[in-house]
Amino acid sequence: MLLAGLAAGRLLGSEPTNAPSGPATPQPLGSAEQAKALARAQLAEKVRAECIEARRYVAGRVIEITPKGLVVESGYSALLQPPFNQSWVVHGNATVAKDLETPEEKHPDAVCRGLVLLTSTPRRPKVKPYDYVVIHAYPAGEEQYRPVPGVEKTIRRYSASLETAVQSEVERREK
Repeated sequence: MLLAGLAAGRLLGSEPTNAPSGPATPQPLGSAEQAKALARAQLAEKVRAECIEARRYVAGRVIEITPKGLVVESGYSALLQPPFNQSWVVHGNATVAKDLETPEEKHPDAVCRGLVLLTSTPRRPKVKPYDYVVIHAYPAGEEQYRPVPGVEKTIRRYSASLETAVQSEVERREK
């Protein structure tokens, strides 16, 4: 008998390991909680669509590495062309010309222009100051940046992760 129980993958008299540990049925949400959850889900879907429509290529030189992310001087569309488009990081010793000072185009996949904070970047390869980066990014609000003591400017924040961008924008709108 004991061998039959062991062959079945459990000891006789023991509970299966995949048995639910809490109540057998989930507790239903109240109508106010359901309405709030539905409103949040609808807002998240709306923000997601807006982020996808406003996605940009952050293609530029890393000016500073901060705890919040990378400060990038974006506007180097040549990084989207071979041989630079093999990785999201291009070593700083590459020769890449910055685009002429033209306004940023307003369509998905346009190259972002100006200083931006890039967050939620891949961990590999490691980025060093003055390297170049080129990556799809999604708008995630604004950030206060202090390039030198006593000077503060507002720059756009972009996230390399759509989920992170949506989450931060939903939280900002709910406040």
